[in-house]
Amino acid sequence: MKLSLGNGLRLAFRPWVEGLENIPAKGPAILASNHLSFSDSFFLPAVLDRKVTFIAKAEYFTTPGVKGRLTAAFFKGIGQLPVDRSGGRGAGEAAVRSGIQVLERGELFGIYPEGTRSPDGRLYRGKPGGLARVALATGAPVIPIAMIDTEKIQPPGKVVPKLMRPGIRIGRPLDFSRYQGMDGDRFVLRSITDEVMYEIMKLSGQEYVDMYATAAKRQIAEREKAEKAERAARHRAGKARGGEMAREGGESGGAGKSAGSGGGTGSAGGDDRAA
Repeated sequence: MKLSLGNGLRLAFRPWVEGLENIPAKGPAILASNHLSFSDSFFLPAVLDRKVTFIAKAEYFTTPGVKGRLTAAFFKGIGQLPVDRSGGRGAGEAAVRSGIQVLERGELFGIYPEGTRSPDGRLYRGKPGGLARVALATGAPVIPIAMIDTEKIQPPGKVVPKLMRPGIRIGRPLDFSRYQGMDGDRFVLRSITDEVMYEIMKLSGQEYVDMYATAAKRQIAEREKAEKAERAARHRAGKARGGEMAREGGESGGAGKSAGSGGGTGSAGGDDRAA
């Protein structure tokens, strides 16, 4: 399935690649990439001769029905590993164990240090738990990778992708053997993660934001919620003003009619007196 999907993506989108020589022909390596689109996990493996295993949400593998089985078969076919992300720290531990197992088999393990897709195309702070711990546990080199323009091909929520050329820049392998045995030191984990994110930033040219993408998404959601509430309040206020104006107009019209009727009676009375 990977072969046919990769061929199809290369023919349809013609992705350009720089630094392909930095991917080892054999042996374990961690591919650490920025994350712009759902399609990132498809375009990167499509340009490589070796299998890349990424972590995927367990829901992709457990959804019932025919559609669910087809989705599970698809993700298994392209080398995705299911991890239940609903368990907080337990989910992180499962991802680390899965990554170590892949690398111990001498394969390529793909990871997104940001932890989720960028909400606005900028590069966000990397999470120190997964990437750094897997690198220290296995001694595998970390290869920084920048996905270019994939968010324009398939933005969040869009089902049908736009036909255009994405780009992939592959940096030189990073060696963190100097930190071997220090995986319990949170400052070391932070340092490794920040070094990788800096290399990704240089490759991608993205603006760097020193906060987690998950926090940025919460802020955006809260802002959109507040803006929606404000629009609704303005709409209700507009309707209320419209109702008041309609009532005032009705009252004014009624008063005018009463005045007109009164004037007519007076004239008639005058005519009678004159007669």
